[in-house]
Amino acid sequence: MAFEGLTDRLQKAMEKLRRKPKVTEADLRETMREIRLALLEADVNFKVVKDFVKTVREKAAGTEVLKGLNPAQQIVKIVNDELTKLMGEEAVPLNKAPHIPTVIMMVGLQGAGKTTTAGKLALRLKNENHARPMFIAADVYRPAAITQLQQVADQIDVPVFEKGTDVDPVEIVREGMEVAKKNHNDYVIIDTAGRLQIDEQLMDELANIKELVNPNEILLVIDSMTGQNAVNTAQGFDDKLNITGVILTKLDGDTRGGAAMSIRAVTGKPIKFVGEGEKMEDLDVFHPDRMASRILGMGDMMTLIEKAQKNFDEEQAQETMDKMRENTFDYNDFLAQMDQVTKMGPLENIIKMMPGMANNPALKNLNLDPKQFAHIRAIVLSMTPEERENPDIMNPSRRRRLAAGAGRPIVEVNRMIKQFNQMRKMMKQVTNGNFNGMQNMFGGQMPGGKMGQMAMNRMARKMKKDKQKRIKKLRKLRKKK
Repeated sequence: MAFEGLTDRLQKAMEKLRRKPKVTEADLRETMREIRLALLEADVNFKVVKDFVKTVREKAAGTEVLKGLNPAQQIVKIVNDELTKLMGEEAVPLNKAPHIPTVIMMVGLQGAGKTTTAGKLALRLKNENHARPMFIAADVYRPAAITQLQQVADQIDVPVFEKGTDVDPVEIVREGMEVAKKNHNDYVIIDTAGRLQIDEQLMDELANIKELVNPNEILLVIDSMTGQNAVNTAQGFDDKLNITGVILTKLDGDTRGGAAMSIRAVTGKPIKFVGEGEKMEDLDVFHPDRMASRILGMGDMMTLIEKAQKNFDEEQAQETMDKMRENTFDYNDFLAQMDQVTKMGPLENIIKMMPGMANNPALKNLNLDPKQFAHIRAIVLSMTPEERENPDIMNPSRRRRLAAGAGRPIVEVNRMIKQFNQMRKMMKQVTNGNFNGMQNMFGGQMPGGKMGQMAMNRMARKMKKDKQKRIKKLRKLRKKK
């Protein structure tokens, strides 16, 4: 994630505060200094940092906080609330036209990932709104821009209107809009030209397209890896076009994340989506409160739960939970779960959404190489149906046969079986609301300290409620059948 360095520094500052028996004004000044340096190092705009630190200090300096119950925890809450406010407080949905089509104009500099992001957005609209989007190829300057858009569109089965590279982009958009209205497309996504930098010719062309179609959304696509320049770019496009929102790309890259924390404060325009991955499904709604939680190392359980709900079949999930609880979870279930988890995205990103895991040393010991999944799959597929259904019958001769069948060393087979058995034991405890098994994985201490423990307790309560809801739902479904 983009904020690993920042998360690490902020966590250390907060941890130092938590260890104090009481928090003094001097402690608060030291913590504010750490926060200021951490934000500046993350490439957050200087004025934004100055205002942020001033607000947090004013709110935390009150006697109610410093002399009250658990002052360190209250200061963490103030920092969390102010980070959330800085990034926009709540998620902002896409604008929608009263009558179809809703017109979305994608703008941005070259190399920001505009065309790919247009594809990700179209796929999201198809999957979540059952929409029928259409692309208009209005970038007639960049070599192979139209070809790239067509390739993206073919992956997600969305039509493209194009007239080649010898027609004026405004005319292409005019004709494209007529086709979209005739075909009753719900959304029109206009892929406009970019430049290496903002120039008058580009802005005039974009302004002419804007005047012609009066778009419901002008979404600026920004490469978050450009740091402070991303904020300057946002300011430049907003001054000329009055953009309606921002999509940040490459937030999973080696970047300090300052753009995500500065853009809203500098331009007043919301970040609507973030791209964290290369797959067409890797476009997420930007939730400021969840991002603040991740920055402070408190995880992002809501996004994790949503990803799971999106990718897991409810009835199958309930059956798996029952099997885990009864300790009848077998290798067939394990294989099915592995397939479901890989659909949610890179395992490393998923684990980092858990409280306290963003910079947890235990992560460094995990082998998260995707090839490991292929090796595990090969071992499981080398088992007989009986072995998959009865994990406890794995004697040494069976293990040797598996190693030969999968072409993997015997040590690897033994390690996989040991890890499977440990996981099965831990999942039985977790599904019964007992998180001791998870604590043992991290040396007897829950990741994220007290905040991690609180998040896990909330999760346990939520799991209990969800379980009751699922049972009711399944009973209704069975009655209907």
